[in-house]
Amino acid sequence: MRGAVANWSKTMANELGAFGITVNNVLPGATATERLTSIAQNKAAKLNKTEEEIMHQFESAVPMKRIGTADEIAAAAAFLASPDASYINGINLPVDGGRTSSL
Repeated sequence: MRGAVANWSKTMANELGAFGITVNNVLPGATATERLTSIAQNKAAKLNKTEEEIMHQFESAVPMKRIGTADEIAAAAAFLASPDASYINGINLPVDGGRTSSL
C-alpha cells in the first residue's frame, strides 16, 4: 500500500508543483498510541511474555531505542505544511527513529 501511495503522491507532486502546491508523505514508524499498546498486549499473550518485554523488543528494533510520539509525527507533518518547507516537494519522510534501512 505504501508503495502505491508513494507513487501516486510523486505523480501529484510533479503535476501540481507548477501551481505552488506541494505533495509529500510522512511515513510514521512505531508510535506510542493505544493501538501499539493493544498490539503489544496481543503479542505478549500469544508468546507468553509480558507487555513490557514486547515493548522492549519494539524499542530495540529502533536505532534511537525508543518509540516515537504522536507529537513527533505531527511536528513533521506541520513542518512539511509550513512555509519553511515551500521548496520540498514529492518526498517520503520517514519519521521512525532511523528504522528505515534505505536511503
